[in-house]
Amino acid sequence: QVQLVESGGGLVQAGGSLRLSCAASGRTFINHTMAWFRQAPGKEREFVVAISWSGGSTYYADSVKGRFAISRDNAKNTVYLQMNSLKPEDTAVYYCATRYGPSRIGGYEYDYWGQGTQVTVSS
Repeated sequence: QVQLVESGGGLVQAGGSLRLSCAASGRTFINHTMAWFRQAPGKEREFVVAISWSGGSTYYADSVKGRFAISRDNAKNTVYLQMNSLKPEDTAVYYCATRYGPSRIGGYEYDYWGQGTQVTVSS
């Protein structure tokens, strides 16, 4: 079965950095978009960033543009999220997800999800 496993979350001070990883397994992921979503306390899950199979196309939410960077290593079936200049409002559970085809910002467009990893940014 398809499995996505996130890692790398933790506690960091405002202005610090963190790198999340998501390892995918269970099928081939050719032409699959990989994406990150997050859910903060009391809020709905929101789109963060997505990346195409080739890595050539990315789409970032305005809230993280210029601070976060997504990348993928298809040989390892792994996607990364480098988070810099972290802010307290970045505190959330971060989820990775995948879908066949191009990037979409709606969570309902994605077929498979990881269990999430907690990111906490202190002020």
